[in-house]
Amino acid sequence: MSEQVTITDGADGVRSIVLNRPEKKNALTGAMYDAMREALASADASDAIGAVVFSGMPGSFCAGNDIADFVTRAEKAFSEAPSLRFIRQLARTATPMVAAVDGIAVGIGTTLTLHCDLVYASPAARFRMPFVELGLVPEAASSYLLPRRVGRLKATELLLLSEMFGADAAESLGLVNAVMPSDMLLEHALAQAARLAALPRGALAASRKLIRGDQAQVEAALDAEAEAFDRQLRTEEAQGAFRSFLARSKPGPRS
Repeated sequence: MSEQVTITDGADGVRSIVLNRPEKKNALTGAMYDAMREALASADASDAIGAVVFSGMPGSFCAGNDIADFVTRAEKAFSEAPSLRFIRQLARTATPMVAAVDGIAVGIGTTLTLHCDLVYASPAARFRMPFVELGLVPEAASSYLLPRRVGRLKATELLLLSEMFGADAAESLGLVNAVMPSDMLLEHALAQAARLAALPRGALAASRKLIRGDQAQVEAALDAEAEAFDRQLRTEEAQGAFRSFLARSKPGPRS
């Protein structure tokens, strides 16, 4: 497990997954992806866990994938990437998932929420999917899920133009259940997760499967995205975008 992901289980059957890398606004490393994937897989295998809640340290939900990892990932098989293994587990997880989004939610920080059953956000939440801007393509089946949630035109705006949108816009688009103050956000998400965990498991699982629709289509989108992502990751336009991002992120000289 990664020290930058805190996992705790409550007596109410709720597993809490907290991203804890505040110095990088909870940008995800391979070890963090692995820790979350294992937490989801073991939740599915446990009779004691009835729901999972994702959250980040106050002020940031998730700044996306650590860009430095993308630079080295081009030299390796993307099919074995911790991020892709996590995404596949995320899409297949049978345990209900809830997200509490406070602050920035970039890239996987946004697309992760598309797989959650309930999503709550603070007024400070800011969502953005800058894949194309980075020379990449959408991931986590967002190219399939987002158009079906918000319509093709709006999905095009959000995915191709990398438009940032706030909590109120996310709620109006149907991407967030409710917006609430930061100091109430996690408590509310945990309470809603506890309600899910207390429901009859068989009926909950069957209903959830009906609501989520065709899993095969989601899996097909994941496969198509992964293939395109792998190709793009190795291009100069992507690697150049990563270098530019990292150069901008370096602290300047101190006086």
